[in-house]
Amino acid sequence: MPIKSFKPVTPSSRFRTVSTFEEITRTTPEKSLVAPLRKRGGRNNQGRITCRHRGGGNKRFLRILDFRRDKLNIPAKVASIEYDPNRSARIALLHYADGEKRYIIAPLDLKVGNVLAAGENVEIRPGNAMPLGKIPQGTMIHNVELKRGKGAQIARGAGTYAQLVAKEGEFGHVRLPSGEVRLVRLECYATIGQVGNLDHENISYGKAGKSRWLGRRPRVRGVAKNPVDHPMGGGEGRSSGGRHPCTPWGRITKGLKTRKKRPSDKLIVKKRKR
Repeated sequence: MPIKSFKPVTPSSRFRTVSTFEEITRTTPEKSLVAPLRKRGGRNNQGRITCRHRGGGNKRFLRILDFRRDKLNIPAKVASIEYDPNRSARIALLHYADGEKRYIIAPLDLKVGNVLAAGENVEIRPGNAMPLGKIPQGTMIHNVELKRGKGAQIARGAGTYAQLVAKEGEFGHVRLPSGEVRLVRLECYATIGQVGNLDHENISYGKAGKSRWLGRRPRVRGVAKNPVDHPMGGGEGRSSGGRHPCTPWGRITKGLKTRKKRPSDKLIVKKRKR
């Protein structure tokens, strides 16, 4: 997936880059697998803003993806590779032998016409899903479950992958994209291979308008505000804040540990940070 740059006929096009979308084989989604996606502008069910700097953006339809891969031992043919505006990865439309259609995240090097399947005894091939207990050690995987039947929760973004590094008793040691090594039950399903669209991280927006298309509103620095609006605001001339970086409500933003102890902490073999 090469990246396309533009002739700098305007200031915004000088640094803007986009994907060439060469791998896309279909431009309209499968009607039976889309749902309306309502915008909330960062507001909760009481109408209060709980996530700032959200709002606007282009209209989208939600693509309903199969993260469970619970159609076992039924072959499916890859009908198309499509763009999904709700995620960085591409998605693949599968036509199962029994007539059902489902979307999955498209792994690297998946082609139209490939035959995929999910089950305990399927072939070790990118796009096939199987329990961790049946996957050889050292294999690159994505779409990893943390609870059997809940669906994939780990390694779903473009270019990401996890790695099964060891097996011990009922658990497998999985190295996550962050570098953390975590215990995952061997009965949990994972998909073979790496998520496609590797060049996503190299794309440059090039202009503020691209952020607005994505629903991201402007974010004003605290030191640029008045003292009434932010603890770091005010000062004669341009100041650096005069205190450690903090939120508008005075909470430290750099270095303050906010993670709560969880029962699943015992499943972490190696933390992502020293």
